[in-house]
Amino acid sequence: MKTLSIWHRRRIQLLLLVAGSMVLLIAISLLALLLGIPNLSLPALWAIVNGGGGPLARLVVTQLRLPRLVLGMLAGAMLALSGSLLQDSLRNPLAGPELLGVSAGATVVVAAITIFHLPVLLIAIPWLALAGGLVGSSVVILTMSRVGDSARLILTGAALAALLNACVIIFMSLGAQNDLSILFLFLVGSLANRTWVHVQLVLPWALVAIPLALLCARPLNILQLGDDVARGLGLHVLHVRLLILALSTALVAAVVAVCGPISFIALLAPHLARRVLRTNDARLILPCAALLGAVLLTGADLFAREAFAPQELPVGIWTTLVGGPILLLLLRQQAGKPRGMS
Repeated sequence: MKTLSIWHRRRIQLLLLVAGSMVLLIAISLLALLLGIPNLSLPALWAIVNGGGGPLARLVVTQLRLPRLVLGMLAGAMLALSGSLLQDSLRNPLAGPELLGVSAGATVVVAAITIFHLPVLLIAIPWLALAGGLVGSSVVILTMSRVGDSARLILTGAALAALLNACVIIFMSLGAQNDLSILFLFLVGSLANRTWVHVQLVLPWALVAIPLALLCARPLNILQLGDDVARGLGLHVLHVRLLILALSTALVAAVVAVCGPISFIALLAPHLARRVLRTNDARLILPCAALLGAVLLTGADLFAREAFAPQELPVGIWTTLVGGPILLLLLRQQAGKPRGMS
């Protein structure tokens, strides 16, 4: 009876989380399409949906605001899933692409392409970013396989990220002024001026990587039991962890290639899902974290657009301002607990 009661309570919490997130996402989507220059009313937006409306308003909604909104949803979900995969597979609640060299490795590649004007096709940039992210994250994960200490994992990842960011600064010192302005907007993370071309660049990665990430729920639940127990259940721990790491890096690389390194969505969304659902079951956390990631990023982007309108600050600044203090709080909580996943 007690088990049934717990499961019933979790179902209610899950339904409330999904329903609340969907309501928030719909509200944010409407505001994102209505607000700006020009401001639109709901009847005007409905007219555009039905193929009418003024030419300027139709152009702004269909070619500027809508692709930006769709890209924000995709990027938020992909970043959140990446964070969930890393945290559960490494059994460390502080694991994330920002702290493990994943984002920094992908950023170095895109920065080099921008500064040195390398002749690279737009469609190839996510693949090259994936390679950079894999190089950075593989160094960290292989270090963990030898040391086995999650605290050292974070320190190694932070050190590697700092080294890679130093490489980006070196690239910037060699670049022209025009390149620096473009690279600055990229480095802080932004959804501004993104079009359907950018959505088409990310969409194939999302269609493949998101379902694969959701299919990782079972091995993730086994990995959370500890490496020894996982091996006893027949799981090849290092191989599975490396595959999950590669999938997580692919999710981040596609986003970084198009939007830049948007920080802390990957860290916050899984934690919010766990706090609300009060469970570590990856079967529930993965889809809920993806939904919350979409809400967080689209909401932050809407605030970035409208907080100081007509001036606009990159969304990466706002996610850092909110995520930084939360990371410090998580670090403080982690310091008082035994090593390993809480």
